[in-house]
Parts: sequence; C-alpha cells; structure tokens
Amino acid sequence: MSRPGTRSASRTGPRSGVYRRVGGALGSIRDDGLWRRAVRAVRTREFGWAAIVTGAFWLVSAAVMIWARAEARPVPGRVAVESRLSRVPLTLPNDAATQAARAEARLRSPRVYVAEQATIDEIRTSLLNLPRTVGEASKVEDVDPAIAQQFSLTPAQLAALKEATFDGEPSQAWTNRVDALAEGLSRRPLLDDIAWQRLSQQGLGEIELRGRETRRVPASLAVNIAAAGDLTSAAESLVRAAGFRGEQAEVALARLIVKAKATFHFDEASTVALAAAAERAVAPLTTDLPKGYVIYTRGDVLATAQVDLDEAERRAFDQSAPLWRAWARSAAYAGGAGILAVALAGYVGTFVPRIRRSPARMLWLGVLVGGLCAVASVSCVLFPAVAPLAAPAPVLLAAIILVIAYDQRTALACGSIAGLLVCLTLDLSIARFMLMVGGVGLVVRSLPEIRDRGTLVRTGVVAGIGMALGTGVASLIEGPVTPALLRQAVFDSALGGGSGLIAAGLAMFLLPTIERVFDIATGMTLIELRDPKHPLLRELQQRAPGTYNHSLTVASIAEAAADAIGADSLLTYVGALYHDIGKMNKPEYFVENQGGGPNRHDKLSPAMSLLVIVGHVKDGAEMARESGLPKPLIHFIEAHHGTTLVEYFFRRARDQADAAQREGDDVEQPTESDFRYPGPKPQTREVAILMLADAVESATRTLSEPTPARIDNLVRTLANKRLLDEQFEACGLTFRELSQIVDSISKSVAAIYHGRIHYPTGEPRTAERTGAEPKTSARQRTDPETRSA
Repeated sequence: MSRPGTRSASRTGPRSGVYRRVGGALGSIRDDGLWRRAVRAVRTREFGWAAIVTGAFWLVSAAVMIWARAEARPVPGRVAVESRLSRVPLTLPNDAATQAARAEARLRSPRVYVAEQATIDEIRTSLLNLPRTVGEASKVEDVDPAIAQQFSLTPAQLAALKEATFDGEPSQAWTNRVDALAEGLSRRPLLDDIAWQRLSQQGLGEIELRGRETRRVPASLAVNIAAAGDLTSAAESLVRAAGFRGEQAEVALARLIVKAKATFHFDEASTVALAAAAERAVAPLTTDLPKGYVIYTRGDVLATAQVDLDEAERRAFDQSAPLWRAWARSAAYAGGAGILAVALAGYVGTFVPRIRRSPARMLWLGVLVGGLCAVASVSCVLFPAVAPLAAPAPVLLAAIILVIAYDQRTALACGSIAGLLVCLTLDLSIARFMLMVGGVGLVVRSLPEIRDRGTLVRTGVVAGIGMALGTGVASLIEGPVTPALLRQAVFDSALGGGSGLIAAGLAMFLLPTIERVFDIATGMTLIELRDPKHPLLRELQQRAPGTYNHSLTVASIAEAAADAIGADSLLTYVGALYHDIGKMNKPEYFVENQGGGPNRHDKLSPAMSLLVIVGHVKDGAEMARESGLPKPLIHFIEAHHGTTLVEYFFRRARDQADAAQREGDDVEQPTESDFRYPGPKPQTREVAILMLADAVESATRTLSEPTPARIDNLVRTLANKRLLDEQFEACGLTFRELSQIVDSISKSVAAIYHGRIHYPTGEPRTAERTGAEPKTSARQRTDPETRSA
C-alpha cells in the first residue's frame, strides 16, 4: 500500500511532478501521439454533450439566419446606405396608373336616367285624341275649359285641329307627327330642377336614357323644366322636328310647356352599378423595367414605392434563379453559423472548464446565446424601425449575464461571438459589429462584480452613453453625410442608448433567476450572507462559538489569499464563514468548543470518532440546502476537506490494531480509504484556498512558538502535502498561484499568531500566564484534525 503523497510511477508517471498543471488543464506529458489523445477526448462524456449542444445551437442559428436573410427588407423613410439596381428585367403592375385609369373610367361613366313612361304616354295620348275631342265643337267656348286651358286653344287653332281629322278620327299625318314628338321626348329628357342641377355638376359628357329602349345622348340635350326659356326653346325644337307647323305646332307646344312634367328621373343605383362596371372593365396596367434599372441610390430617403419595387425585384430574381443557387446560398449561411458555433464551443472547451465539465452549463450557455441572438434577429426583421435598439440589446444582455455567471473574459469572448452572429444574420456592416463589441466591452469592464444594485444602474448608464455615441458614429460611417442622415443618426443614437439601459434593467430583473440557473452567488447575495445576523451564523455563534471564531479567522486568511491571485475574495470569505456549520450538531466533539474540558473522543473508538468528524461535512451541506444557501457555498462545505486522510484517528486505529496483533488477536489493519473524507475535491480555486487556510489555521494553534519561520514552514508543508495528495487536481490552480497563496497565508497567519515579548515579573513562567500551548510533535502540528481529537 502506498502512502499519501508517494503515488507509484504507474499512476502518475515519473515526470508528473514537473509537468502536471495543478488544475489538470495541461495533463501529463505522455509518449503517445496527438491522435490518440484526440480519440480519447472524443470518447469522453463531455465531448458528447458538447457535440449535441453545439449541433443544436448551429441548427437554430442557421434556421434563423436563413429566414432573416429572406425576410429582411429596407424601411421606408430611412436613408439608403447602398445603391440597388435591378438584377433582372421586370414587368411590374403599375398600380398607380391602373387606379388613375379606373378613376377616369368611373368619372366618365354616364349618369343613368329612367323614363317617366306614363308622362310621355299621357302627352302622346292627349295630343293624339285632341282632334277627335274638339271635332264637334264649333267654337272655343264649346271645348272643355280644362282642355282649352291645357292646350291654350284659340279659334284658329281649333280650326287647324278640325283639319287634322278624317271621318271623325285623327288623320294619319297628325298621328305620325304625334308619334314623332313622343319619340323626340324619349331622346331629349325633360328633368326637374334638382335632377338638372346634379347633372350640370358632372359637366359635359353623355347620359344614359333608359325607357323602352336604352340609348346614350349628350348631357347637353337635357332640359330643365323649371327654366321657362330653356323649356320653350327645347319644346319648339321638338315640335318642329316632329313636323308640326302653324297653328298645329302652337297646340303641341302648349301641351309641352303648360304644366310641364319631367319625362326622366335620375337612377342613382343604376348609375353606381354602371360606374363600377366601367371601372372593372379597365385592365391592369404594367410597367416594363430593364435590367440594371436604378431602384434607389445611396443617400436616398426611401419612399414606399421604392421599397415595394425592391421587394418585387427580389421576388422576380428568386423566381428566375435556378434551385441550386438558392440551396448554395442557404448552405453558405448555414456554414457561417456553423463556424461561429464551433468557435464558441472551441473557446468554451479550451478556456472555460466550469462549462466544459458540466452538460447543464453547456446547455444553458447555448440557450442563452442562441436564444438572445434569435430574439435580436427576429425583432429586427419584424420591427426594422427600431433595429438600432433591438439588435444590440440582447447581445449586451447576454454579456451582462455571462459576466455575472462566470468572468469577464468569458463574457467578452461569448458576447463578441454573439454580436458577430447577429451581424451576420441581419447582414449588418462591420461598423455595427464594432459597435456591439464596444458595447460588450463596456458592460464587461463595468461589472467586475455586483455588490449592490447601483452597480447595474451605473453599468446601464455607461453602456447607454457609449452605445448612443457609437451608434451615431456607425450611422455616419455607413451612409453619406446629408441632413437626412444626420437627423436619422440622432434618432438612432437615442435608440442605441436605450439598448444599454434596457439590457441592464432586464439583467437586474432577472438577477435571481440568473443565480438559480447558473448556480452562482452574486456580490449582493454574498454581502447579505456575510451579515453576522444571518440565522445560520447566529446559530453557529450560540451553539459552537469556538467554531464560529475559527471560521472568522479562516475567512480573513482565505480572503487575503484570494486577493493575492485575483480570485473571488468575497465568495471565499463567505464560503469560509459557512464551511463548518455542520459542527453545530455535535459541537462538543470539536476541540475549539471544548473549553479545556475532557475530550469526548477519549471514550470513542477511532471508527466512531471518524464518523463524528467526517459527519460535520454532510451535516453542514444538508443544513445549507435547507436554509437555501447558493450552490457555490454548498461546495465550500462539501469540499473544504476534499478527500484528505483523517490522520490522527487513522494512526490511532493503526496503533490499536498493532497492539492487538502483538497480543495475538486477529485484527485487520485499517486502510487509508476507510479514513478519508468522502469529498469531492475542490473544483474552484476559492475552495482550494479555503482547504489550505483551514488546515493551516487549525495546525498553527498547536505550535508552541508560532514564529514566522515556523509558520511559513508549516504552510509549505501542508501545501505540499495537499498537492501530493492530488487535492488540487480539479480546481485549476497553477504552481505560480499556489506559491502566491502560500506566501499570502504565511503572512496572514504570522500577523494573527505573532509572538509576544515576555516582561520579567519575578514570577514563574507558566503556560497559562504566557499563553503558550503545550508542546506538540511535528506530526501533530501538520495534522489539523489533532485539534478535534
């Protein structure tokens, strides 16, 4: 059985002490080739999950890119930053000309007038029967006064009417003249005053007369019966045209103008229907545009007609293009998305082991970056007028979330890749990409850590100002400097500034969700947890005051060490405060709480003592989960001893076994694996710092004379011991960082346990008066668990 710290060459290789990187990032140098190492990497579980997440990210990004490229359109009212020419000849419907032609046809459509056939028939009948009616009268007084008044009869006219009879009936000549007059009335409408006024507003043109026949006549033939002069003139014309002469003409004329009635009335429904039919009869007009026709030029303020023409040209080009061209274009877009997906996966796999080792973190990263990029792209396509806000805001939000969840380098890299993906999806210029990278850099630089909400507010203000200025500059770079572009740049700058404020506001709203999803604890949460009034810490003070004081000391030592290597000092400090809360269940079994009384372990077997000592890790983790502590702090509790050996009780068990064997008892020797903590080993630098600080603080209390030299030697001994025991293999520490941690812990512990000058009093120097502790062996000084025995 090999002892701790002396692993066999078959397990680590003879050169592992030289080439091993503490976090395992570099691995050991082996004789096999790069191909075999690559094959082993591909066969790992992490690679499989990475391939699945990267593939899903690529498919979603490619689909969004293909859709966005097909749906993106210029916005009316914005300044064109490039010229557009027609790539194919176009035959386009000319809607404006068609509408104008149809409006003209509707305007020229005649008004419809329907004959008052009863009135016309009454006039015909009264004139046709008049010779018979007055044939027996010898003078005008013998005629019915109403008839005489209606026809304005005079003796001469009465005589003329008698001449129009033959055998007591109207002559054929009279009948022909009356029929001709009735026909004339069906061709020349007599209208009432209202109908004539409406017709006169239409202007010259035709009207459609509908009676026994339908005919169109000039509108000028219509007569207003309310205008006496016009009516008389028109009636005379009709009478003459019918063949009436002399006194007979006067009789016919009197019949038309005395108590005249309209012979036609306006039919609005028929007029509307006739106009609609005329409008439908106009065929759509088209316009032929040659290839190379200028749709718009750089600097134009885009009109709706230009945008519609651009859309028509795109459709025509796509329809005329062969299928392979569309597939090739889509494949190119998918290839671009694939390159960025691989770049993101490669960066994370190389530089972010926290994500690489966790499938859940891989998935959340893919959902975060891919989802927010999709939101940016879809928003810009659906609402292009606010693209200066909609494009960068999700990218900035992704950067803020990543800098909160991980670190600035990860946020800068992933945010830049997200910005490039959005620019590629929306076909944005290099100026817009540089704007997004600059915005990501601003939010990353402004958020080293979040200890209050004011930090996010300041970040939003800084990002807003930076994005506003950058958006204005990008607008001026893209287009020609014109008054219209300057006005547009001001508007875009306001939107760009809003992107920073919105991203910070959303991050503040989502902060609790971010902590829960990414298993992190922000500075605000940690500051709340470091409050001594927190229920767990108050309970620890009351039930295990010695452990609480020990935790405070370890926290200050570990905080300084974390600062020395640039780790999260606040997280380290708070983790150290809670790392031993499990001792509250059995505080009397830990020496710092015994107050110089009897040691409870003296009456227990080593195995039972082991259960009590190791149990404080499990008990502490359970208490932390019940109290809702963040997962990073739970890891401090679970891993602050790693899988180290509880040496004191292991040696005690071994000594008891040796004594039993000497007495002839058949007792098995204990194994190291039975006396080790269950782990896990530290996964972060902060937990590794706590492991070493905790061990050093406990062991230092056993030194009789804690001089700086002895403290430094103790720290280095414990650090080497943990290193050879491979406790730091998963936390990412380098040798340089470990050396810095050792130096910092040595200084901090020496400052706490510095020696004191003994003043001569003439009294015996006792351990109680000098404060010195009983001397201990070198083995006990390097074993922090001695204090628990």
